[in-house]
Amino acid sequence: MNTKREKPNVLIADDSSVMRTLISHVITKLGYKALTANDGEACIHTLNSDKVDLLLLDLNMPGKNGMEVLSYLKANDMVLPVIMITASDDISQAVQCIKMGAYEYLTKPVKNDRLEITVSNALSESSLKKKVQLLEKELKQQNIFRRIYGESSALKRCIEQAMQVMETEVNVLVIGESGTGKELFAQAIHNGSKRKNGPFVTINCAAITNELADSLLFGHVKGSFTGANSDHTGFFEQADGGTIFLDEIGDMSLDIQAKVLRVLQERKIRKVGEKKEKSIDFRLISATHRNFSDAIKNKTFRADLYYRLEEYPLFIPPLRDRREDVPLLANHFLDSFCTANNIESISFSASVLENLSKYDWPGNIRELQNIVRRAAINRSGDEITSVPLLPHAHSQEERAARSPSDQPHVEIPALTGPQEQRAPDKPLPETTVPERGNTLLLKNAELQTILKAYELAGGNQTKTAEILGISRSSLYRKLKKFGIEKNLSFSVTKGL
Repeated sequence: MNTKREKPNVLIADDSSVMRTLISHVITKLGYKALTANDGEACIHTLNSDKVDLLLLDLNMPGKNGMEVLSYLKANDMVLPVIMITASDDISQAVQCIKMGAYEYLTKPVKNDRLEITVSNALSESSLKKKVQLLEKELKQQNIFRRIYGESSALKRCIEQAMQVMETEVNVLVIGESGTGKELFAQAIHNGSKRKNGPFVTINCAAITNELADSLLFGHVKGSFTGANSDHTGFFEQADGGTIFLDEIGDMSLDIQAKVLRVLQERKIRKVGEKKEKSIDFRLISATHRNFSDAIKNKTFRADLYYRLEEYPLFIPPLRDRREDVPLLANHFLDSFCTANNIESISFSASVLENLSKYDWPGNIRELQNIVRRAAINRSGDEITSVPLLPHAHSQEERAARSPSDQPHVEIPALTGPQEQRAPDKPLPETTVPERGNTLLLKNAELQTILKAYELAGGNQTKTAEILGISRSSLYRKLKKFGIEKNLSFSVTKGL
């Protein structure tokens, strides 16, 4: 592994070729790389085109002088140590340069030993500041994203993007499948922003109807309509000075989209029953799992609102794109569940963690959390060696939206043994119910109901339980009562 450090670049900006040559000699002798510029314009060009670690800047140059270059650095948030070098010994000028951010002020002619010490100290102090800033950034990141677990490169890229945008006022559109943790990222962005001390207001856009939209979003005054028995502060006003999070904004109706667009443009609201508008100050973060391209094409989502929302898109990777995080998440959910329920420490076997990592998780992190909880409940010892059969109870729309390559393909062992899959259109099979060694005619109405539900569910036990309105564990107990818990595909013998 090559651990050789890159030489720091020192830019020497001076209109005197003699000074540039003399200072370059000192810089090279110190082991640094010397860059040169003969005026202020050339200096700014080099600052924008090359990595510069230290600037030695002449005060009096043609084009832009040293003070103008300092102003440019400040205006463009370019942070680097600057050593002013000039023939003038004007104290007031030196004080002004220091106030503008210069590290040191040297007068010509500069002695080599003084220059060497000043350059070395400036670079050492700058390096230390960078290390401190990096450490502060890492600590801030750990604190803000403490509820988001994972070490995968896909997740780290996402967190880095969130860190870059959080301190701005840009609207953020968080994009990701259901269960990926979009709200956690929205909350983290708020917590790391300048508005962290302000409110964080979450709105479930799918739950807002056209009839209640004005009152819920913008508020109302007492007596403005039947049932308005008191003043009500709307969501946008509640978020004044903070952040408003529009969750699943892709489910918002066109009528409400128009109202939200106007608030984003004007930054003003008017309560129902009130004549005057009120200015509000908020930052907008929205989230969706939907495809906006299709929605805009089908005219179910306004393009002008979309472009307001997507000032900065943040894509949250699905769990199948960060498989290395699955064991970490599974263990975290298991520990949390055990702590919350006063359960002694239990763990996953290595084979279970391996199988969990191979599964595609169409329900993402939320599905994993549910599976872990069920596995903890159904355990038979202090180690989980198998997990409940992973449900596939997703809607046809969700399944159709996933490409064939995205479909789950790994089977994870079930506690109740394998299920046989059978097309739902096949007739109900005959059934043999063993009872005390005799073959009896099936007359039990409860079992008939279970079998019918099993047929409607296409052979899936989880769906069978849902149709019957009972839990899967209850279904298993009922099947065990009939002695058929291992397999629902059995024969019915008619007659005694």
